Amino acid sequence: MAMAAVSIAFEAPETLRGACPSQSRPIDLVHLATQTMGDKNLEVEVLQMFARQARRALHDISSADSAYVVAAAHRLKGAAGAVGAFKVSTAAERLEDNASDASLRAAVAAAVIEAENFINKLCR
Repeated sequence: MAMAAVSIAFEAPETLRGACPSQSRPIDLVHLATQTMGDKNLEVEVLQMFARQARRALHDISSADSAYVVAAAHRLKGAAGAVGAFKVSTAAERLEDNASDASLRAAVAAAVIEAENFINKLCR
């Protein structure tokens, strides 16, 4: 199951983002269920893996090296999109385009913290 979680956590999302009420949450659970084929155990595993990766990305984003920030934002954008953390993905994409903007770094951090809190509540 771990390999399935890894492939899901790091694949690009299969569906396009449209107007969907589930996307107003920090994690789009409908998207996640589609990615995991409804396997609740796999969902938890993928979300926990994403939370760890997102925390590492925040650490990397605090770097002074803009190339390092761009690479971390790019990785975070992809991983977030794969699990349905679309607010994180959007914030990371904006940072990827302007790595020196401190307000964009703060926006990524806020989105990640919101997603982490949501994940922690789900995984209790």
